[in-house]
Amino acid sequence: MIVWLASFPKSGNTYLRSLISSYLYSNDGLFNFDLLKNTIQFPNKFIFDKIGIESKNLSEQIKDYIKAQKFIHKLGNKNSIQFVKTHSSCTSIGNYKFLSFETTLGAIYIVRDPRNVVTSYSKHFKKTKEQSVIDITNKLIIGVDSKTHPPTHVGSWNFHYNSWKQLSKFNRYMLVKYEDLLEDPEKILVSVLNFIYKLGNSKISIDKKKLANSIASTDFDKMQKLEKKEGFFESKKNEKNSENIPFFNLGKKNNWKNNLDNSLIEKIENTFEKEMLELNYL
Repeated sequence: MIVWLASFPKSGNTYLRSLISSYLYSNDGLFNFDLLKNTIQFPNKFIFDKIGIESKNLSEQIKDYIKAQKFIHKLGNKNSIQFVKTHSSCTSIGNYKFLSFETTLGAIYIVRDPRNVVTSYSKHFKKTKEQSVIDITNKLIIGVDSKTHPPTHVGSWNFHYNSWKQLSKFNRYMLVKYEDLLEDPEKILVSVLNFIYKLGNSKISIDKKKLANSIASTDFDKMQKLEKKEGFFESKKNEKNSENIPFFNLGKKNNWKNNLDNSLIEKIENTFEKEMLELNYL
């Protein structure tokens, strides 16, 4: 069954996946980038190609999202959990649903203050902060020009957040604030593991040494050094010189108060006031 790890782009998905992967997929809790490959990304070009879906045609993808998820579901055994990362909004388009509970066990949604999303998004996608604000406040679709990833229907920051929040009424939803994850990764990781095991109707006994290793080995500075040493397959290349743009860029130093003009702050806060108040960002 699928457990979604969903987020708007540049909201901390990689950090949470790293914590989960180091704990669940290693013997000692020590992180390495290969552990992230245990999580499938969706939409997924390889899977679409495997089942005969045109991966660059968004309208064709949407019709077969459920078919693709059934394929992912069959990759594991009957009782296993398959973590699937997505930046897609959880919304029906026309008559086509994004997901079905036939293959979905639950979802963990990672949210981040949109004012800090902008600066990370700007760096990662090589866009100005002004254009980045336009992107996150509109009907965003990413991956249109990508050779490796199918187009992904994201929507605006608040649309994305609200689309996944609807799963909370089924008791299959956990909200993780990126800021809380940075502040107390041990508390959040334990809560996430408890949620996962509860979804699977399994009992959990936390291995404290493994937990400590998972947290220590995914520290931002260590991840940044690991990327410099080994490279990171999720980083993007600079089109001018083909050099990799660092994925692990600012970490806790990313503070919107120092990085955004007042006009951009005002636009973000006015556009997302309802959700930002709900999440205590305002």
